[in-house]
Amino acid sequence: MTAFKLTESLAAQFHRDGYLLVPGLFNKQEMDLLLKTAKADRDLEKNAYGRKDATGAVSKLALWNEPGDDLYGTIARSERIVTSMETLLGDEVYHWHSKMMLKEPLVGGAWEWHQDYGYWYEMGCLYPDIASCLISVDRANKENGCLQVLKGSHKLGRINHGTTGDQAGANMERVNEAMKRLELVYCETEPGTAVFFHGNTLHRSDQNRSPNPRWSLICCYNTRHNSPYKVTRHPAYTPLKKVPDSAVLEWAKRQDALAGV
Repeated sequence: MTAFKLTESLAAQFHRDGYLLVPGLFNKQEMDLLLKTAKADRDLEKNAYGRKDATGAVSKLALWNEPGDDLYGTIARSERIVTSMETLLGDEVYHWHSKMMLKEPLVGGAWEWHQDYGYWYEMGCLYPDIASCLISVDRANKENGCLQVLKGSHKLGRINHGTTGDQAGANMERVNEAMKRLELVYCETEPGTAVFFHGNTLHRSDQNRSPNPRWSLICCYNTRHNSPYKVTRHPAYTPLKKVPDSAVLEWAKRQDALAGV
């Protein structure tokens, strides 16, 4: 495997646009492994919960704080993501949380316009120095509700958020004005493509009215200097042990050995 290296030009693109799309950050073998593991994961299914959008349609997700030694944690601790995040955010990062987004065929609800820092501001983080990496597990397109971003919207600063359905949504008066000025980008992606996006980047997704699922793994990171000043449901700074990119497939080999395959 050729290691991904974040170049200066890619970092500049992230800082200009508020997001960076990286095709093939994970290869087909890794994504087939993730999909197979997630589909068979009864704990993931049991811990998933729904969030209604403004129309009452439901999107499911499963969320966890600790990046363990399972496949999800191995991906979240992989150098290709963590080292890139540290470059983009200019500091050591730690795992804030990860979540598997389960947008099912025909019924998967929308996610309303929001900034992640709109949520995390209330978690005691003084700075918006937080970012996420969305990894497409399934092919994502307009039909099955792919990620949408407003290009450059991270430069607007934090927008006030209120309740929309079961979700926290950004103030739509400001979002509508931003949409007159900024480009709306549909992040149509193949499995293994990653989208890095800033904590203040406005993003959303439509309902899935297609016959195809749209699952994605989102790994979120905070900076060491931005550790929350109060106790919340998300963790304070804890050093993150990075693993080499090869660890993803090595995890699979260990599971096969344990199973006697």
